[in-house]
Amino acid sequence: MRIGFDAKRAFFNKSGLGNYSRDTISILTGNYSEHSYFLYTPPGTPTVNFTTGSSVSVCKPMNYIGRKLPFFWRSFILPNQLKSDRIDLYHGLSNEIPFSIKNSGIKSVVTIHDLIFLRFPEWYPFIDRKIYEVKFRRSCRDADRIIAISKQTKDDIIEFFGIDQNKIDVVYQGCNSAFQKKADTEQVSRIRKKYSIPDEYLLYVGTVEKRKNLLTIVEALKLSNLNIPLVVVGGHTSYTGQVINYIRNKNMRNIRFIKHVDTNELPVFYQNAKIFIYPSIFEGFGIPIQEALFSKTPVITSKTGCFPEAGGPGSVYIDPVNAEDLADAILKLLKDTPFREKVVSEGYTYAQNFTNEKIAKNLIEVYKKIV
Repeated sequence: MRIGFDAKRAFFNKSGLGNYSRDTISILTGNYSEHSYFLYTPPGTPTVNFTTGSSVSVCKPMNYIGRKLPFFWRSFILPNQLKSDRIDLYHGLSNEIPFSIKNSGIKSVVTIHDLIFLRFPEWYPFIDRKIYEVKFRRSCRDADRIIAISKQTKDDIIEFFGIDQNKIDVVYQGCNSAFQKKADTEQVSRIRKKYSIPDEYLLYVGTVEKRKNLLTIVEALKLSNLNIPLVVVGGHTSYTGQVINYIRNKNMRNIRFIKHVDTNELPVFYQNAKIFIYPSIFEGFGIPIQEALFSKTPVITSKTGCFPEAGGPGSVYIDPVNAEDLADAILKLLKDTPFREKVVSEGYTYAQNFTNEKIAKNLIEVYKKIV
């Protein structure tokens, strides 16, 4: 097959949709190199160093209009270039496909990550919600098949857009290979020194935003009177100020914020943490949970939405807005060694459902339904 991808975010987005794009492309090219892969990306110098293999071609706009108006190119002109490249299947990796692809004769699939903007509209500006709804709804309607990254997302697509469930395949997001192997002693020592990582700590990874609910972790630590540090890795938003104000008002000194850590360094943070805590209110899937499970680090996460899908039987589930519930879970994992060992073992076993080989096989099976 000659497979085309919307690769804009693979080259220009360092997290979230960018990670999904890079991991999906890498997983497929690493396991099914007999196919030819074409990455369609706007002009400009990439902000992410993404290395591709010999079966991959990077494609940019071929005409003047496409180079000057990249949005117009991605939305309207791209199908002409796909036909010129004899593409069999086009995969929109981040919730959208070109407006004109339906009538181009080229088969398409779109990945929908979440519909949080419809589930929790109060978290998004009005104009953003309307733009997302038009793009996502049309893409779901026009694509030959839809990939949802969780059963939760599949249910939301059916509920909000009225799409036939038989058109939707659930294919979980892959986990970067860096998290699937143990960091060596030299790497651990170097990264611990670089970031001044404490000997023992709890870990949170993710943007510091209201939806991801870091404040509940901080409140739980205050309730439990624990001395163990909390390391927070992730970009900041206006919500960060609310968390920091609470920390200052309660005179808490054991919380460390690190805004950005490279993907190849992040496994050291996971693998050496006592517990990974992820009390998010809502996600499309929750890839940090998978990163922790592969790292053999016990996970505490929310008991609602997609989180039991991501964490499986080897995670500890709590009410994400109940700080006492979270405090109890933290204390149990720190003090009950047999329970902790059971959680780690079951979590790592469950993570094997998300290996690169299995994710790649599931993606190719979706493609073969179309082509």
